[in-house]
Amino acid sequence: MQLEIRPDPAEVGRARQWARSRLAGSGIGVDEPLAETLVLLVSELVTNAVVHTGCPAVLRLSLSGATQESATVRLEVADRSDRAPVPRCVDSDATGGRGLALVDGLADRWGWCTEGAGKRIWCELDRAAGVNGSACGSGVSAYEGLAYEAV
Repeated sequence: MQLEIRPDPAEVGRARQWARSRLAGSGIGVDEPLAETLVLLVSELVTNAVVHTGCPAVLRLSLSGATQESATVRLEVADRSDRAPVPRCVDSDATGGRGLALVDGLADRWGWCTEGAGKRIWCELDRAAGVNGSACGSGVSAYEGLAYEAV
């Protein structure tokens, strides 16, 4: 499943709606912690692509696993910028700049790779992790003051 994203901040809301509808269609309830976390991650990664590249992007969601209960949801955002995500520090008063720190704290795994003339940033959430009561990662408190900018 994929969605074409225009380089417009209004696309972030559309991407969240699209992700919610795809999750509901896959048997993952919109009120499940996994769905809420995934929608937040969609928002962060699409915002980075739109704000920092000024290029169109492609949002992809995939669900894999032997059963619904052990499924892994993979989110990918591919853009046309070949510039790597670069860490940057922000102070506690900053209103932005924490997107990839959130991804790092909430996703079970994440990374990025070059793809053609651009790059792809991805993250994965394991549904089983939410079943056991731990919501996908250890939180962001260890990253206070450190943020990443996808450029």
